[in-house]
Amino acid sequence: NNPDWHAKAPNDAQLEQALAELGGEVRLTPSSAALPHHDFKLPACPPALRWTPVTDAAPLAQRDIFGCTLTALATTDQRVVVLDGDLANSTKADLFANAFPHRFLQMGIAEQHMVSCAAGLASCGLTPWISTFTAFVVKRALDQARVQVAQTHLPVKLVGSYSGLETNRTGKSHQSIEDLAVMRAMPNMVVVAPADGVEAAKAMSALQAYDGPAYLRLNREPHRTVFSEDYTFRIGQAVVLREGTDVTLISTGVQTVRALEAAELLAQDGIDAYVLHVPTLKPLDAMAIVAAAKATGRVVTTEEHVREGGLGGAVCEVLSELHPVPVKRLGLTTFAESGGDAELMEKYALTPRHIADAARTFIKT
Repeated sequence: NNPDWHAKAPNDAQLEQALAELGGEVRLTPSSAALPHHDFKLPACPPALRWTPVTDAAPLAQRDIFGCTLTALATTDQRVVVLDGDLANSTKADLFANAFPHRFLQMGIAEQHMVSCAAGLASCGLTPWISTFTAFVVKRALDQARVQVAQTHLPVKLVGSYSGLETNRTGKSHQSIEDLAVMRAMPNMVVVAPADGVEAAKAMSALQAYDGPAYLRLNREPHRTVFSEDYTFRIGQAVVLREGTDVTLISTGVQTVRALEAAELLAQDGIDAYVLHVPTLKPLDAMAIVAAAKATGRVVTTEEHVREGGLGGAVCEVLSELHPVPVKRLGLTTFAESGGDAELMEKYALTPRHIADAARTFIKT
């Protein structure tokens, strides 16, 4: 009953006295054996993929794909369980709940508890998928994600829906514009932001097979489809969507759709843009980034995220070490506000037009 002992260890004399109080002489012999060294390796990055974007597929909402894919994964893998933070009708985890009610745990608005429970389930051999908004899983439950999931290298899949600005007028309290920086900095954590619904489904299958912690960033709204069903997602692999010689556009998540449209706008002016999609922020395909920079000599990054610590920061880290070239980072510099998705993208200069304008100006400097 002495709180002064917090974070303190007894000296040798106090240890002897304590052992005597516990029943007599006890001798502790230090072990000469070396402690096990835990060095968890992230997946190796395969060579960059070259892919021609599809043009005739219907737009898909990643949250719809999330619910359907969870259900499909659970059909073939008995280890899949889902924990939801009272948002199943928004994240579409309710599709899984209806199909597998005995493997669905409704945790309420207790995100820290939810991550702790997921870690316990993972330690028993299950593969838990956590479903909530990005703002809640990354910030409210960060300590649990760090200590109980990342440090222990448990196969918990942290899924953040409603990422970035496109949260359907929920306002800045629900927008998450710092999550990539936070999760990318965490050792052992794989970080994935797919471009469309097809890639989201493929990424989920890859993450289910990966025996380690992962963060998956998903968008709410339907977006143009870039990939077809014969596309193969590999953790750590970047994708070249367009070859070019004048300027490189590097993007991640659904912002890649806007980067592609910006390249199309630039082409109308005779500007040949190279477009590189980076769906895995960690492990990062450094060689693909270097190759893209070498192709044009200047790089513009764009992301629905703050400029610091996300894709733009990651690209600058790689190029400053391996192939220095001029880089222009497009992203948020402040908290946003409530508004329609299109209005917010316009105000914070993240539309295809803004990307194209920035590239034009950058080329002239």
